[in-house]
Amino acid sequence: MAKLFIAPTTRCRHKNREQTTDESVKIHDLSSTRGMTATSEIANDRAALIRQAFRLEYITLAWMMIEATVAIGCGIAADSLTLTAFGIDSLIELASASVLVWRLTVELRHGQNFAEEAERAASRIGGALLFALAAYVVASAGWKLWMQQGADFSLPGLIVSVLAIPTMYFLSRRKLVLAKALGSSALRTDAVEGITCGWLAFVVVGALVAQLVVGAWWVDPLASLAIVWFVIREGREAWEGEDCCDQHRK
Repeated sequence: MAKLFIAPTTRCRHKNREQTTDESVKIHDLSSTRGMTATSEIANDRAALIRQAFRLEYITLAWMMIEATVAIGCGIAADSLTLTAFGIDSLIELASASVLVWRLTVELRHGQNFAEEAERAASRIGGALLFALAAYVVASAGWKLWMQQGADFSLPGLIVSVLAIPTMYFLSRRKLVLAKALGSSALRTDAVEGITCGWLAFVVVGALVAQLVVGAWWVDPLASLAIVWFVIREGREAWEGEDCCDQHRK
């Protein structure tokens, strides 16, 4: 009788263990499914943010092509060093935006850290080009001051410079928001360079207005020297990348 009593109890214990194991497996499967869903949602959100960054960079590319073409064309026609330097700076910004579009494309296809070394090298090349531009402006301005060469006023150059201020402000602010959401130092660097470009446009507008009002030959070379500080700052931001942008945020 004792054996008959113990045997059913043992079967119940085995049955309870099997039920507990099944429940544990179900809970584990449910947790894994939720984890995979959360990871998928994060990946989808990041992809959506990257697509927004793409749109901003395409707008930047289009605007920089217009800005560079008009500024360099008007600078050459009016013999204006200020406008020419502004246009060359726009060309370098155009190259920087192109590199960032490539960088975002690589991240979208291959992952976040795939092209960081190439990106860093490209940023340093951009910084070196900006330092070279600063040296060119200083040398050219010195020559124009020595030879007392002025420049003609350019209305199209003034218009494109005025339009550059709100355009760069809008693009830079949106890029900073996206850079923070993505944790992208490349996008943040591009945004800070855009802010500097906006201040550079302020200087160009002031120089052209002063040239129109005063009409003195020395306005253009002196104004071009004023933009050197912004060009060097922009070059430093491109060269130092993330560290410089962190200091800018502080």
